[in-house]
Amino acid sequence: MTMQAFSWSRWVAIIVKEFIQLKRDRLTFGMIIGIPVLQLILFGYAINADPKRLPTAVLAADAGPYSRSLLAAMQTSGYYRIDRFVANEAEIDELLAHGRVQFAVTIPENFGRKLVRGERPALLLEADASDPAAVGNAVAALGQLANTALARDLQGPLAELAPRAPPFDVRIHRRYNPEGVTAYNIVPGLIGTILTMTMVLMTGLAMTRERERGTFENLLSTPALPIEVMTGKIMPYILIGLIQVTLILAAALLLFEVPMQGNPLLLYLVVSLFIAANLSLGITFSSIARNQLQAMQMTFFFFLPSILLSGFMFPFRGMPEWAQWLGSVLPLTHFLLLVRGIMLKGNTVLDLLPHLWPIMLFMVVVIGIGLALYRRTLD
Repeated sequence: MTMQAFSWSRWVAIIVKEFIQLKRDRLTFGMIIGIPVLQLILFGYAINADPKRLPTAVLAADAGPYSRSLLAAMQTSGYYRIDRFVANEAEIDELLAHGRVQFAVTIPENFGRKLVRGERPALLLEADASDPAAVGNAVAALGQLANTALARDLQGPLAELAPRAPPFDVRIHRRYNPEGVTAYNIVPGLIGTILTMTMVLMTGLAMTRERERGTFENLLSTPALPIEVMTGKIMPYILIGLIQVTLILAAALLLFEVPMQGNPLLLYLVVSLFIAANLSLGITFSSIARNQLQAMQMTFFFFLPSILLSGFMFPFRGMPEWAQWLGSVLPLTHFLLLVRGIMLKGNTVLDLLPHLWPIMLFMVVVIGIGLALYRRTLD
């Protein structure tokens, strides 16, 4: 048996054939070209590890000139956006628990009088430290402001207060994660990221696998309704997802000692809703894709924005407003707030409602799109 020589013409013909095949498969070709460009532009502008203009509430028992100068200096630093003035500590607790503000500043009574007397009054800064990366730079900036915020006010007879120690103390209260343990933020977030990747991917391959194996036609010939097929394929994976969550929670509690301040049953209910939303998206992807490769490409195209725009890797409030709006469409963004709220803050159902309905709406919309595409396949 003689060995055939390498043919450049045959080699070139195979290359041309592959390009023709890519041209025919427009969906795959579009992903190859469009996804890297889109992700580069999107994430290049959206990702910011130094969040600024963080929402801040103020409880001012002393509204004198020194307090106003201090608040003005905080806003000038760029890290604080003072948009709420509250009347009591109960409002502060509610705003921090619901995640509506990142910081709460309390200016005590007679702040200005004690400052003039050189008694070094204490300024209290409470921070939602469930995400330590989001508050670190802002807290450090406030410590520096203690030396400079009142420089213009401490002149004349008060000038002797300026060169010495700061005229007031800054007391930091890092709520929900006092020691700034990274695991308290990362481990609960891993529940959402792992479920997003595995649930969407597994169901995304469900129908495409049957289509490639030739069993999809048999499924179409059955009297099963589209909603029956979709929900029937989703249910087994919900059980798999709950098993995954149980393993992650066991590791979180036993290995990383993440606290569980809320109700575990409520956490499982939230997780079940999140799993159903991701499985619905996977089924929709499988209805669009023609093969398993396309289903995998769609899955990772959805997974990467979910990781980067949800607040898992980078502070959510550090992104520009358009990126926050885009991230709020993703179910993972709301799920991270839900799971951290339950585990670290002890939130109840009423506290979670603002982030539950977006996930439910996402699931309903995705199921509707999937059913419409499935009916088109039936026709």
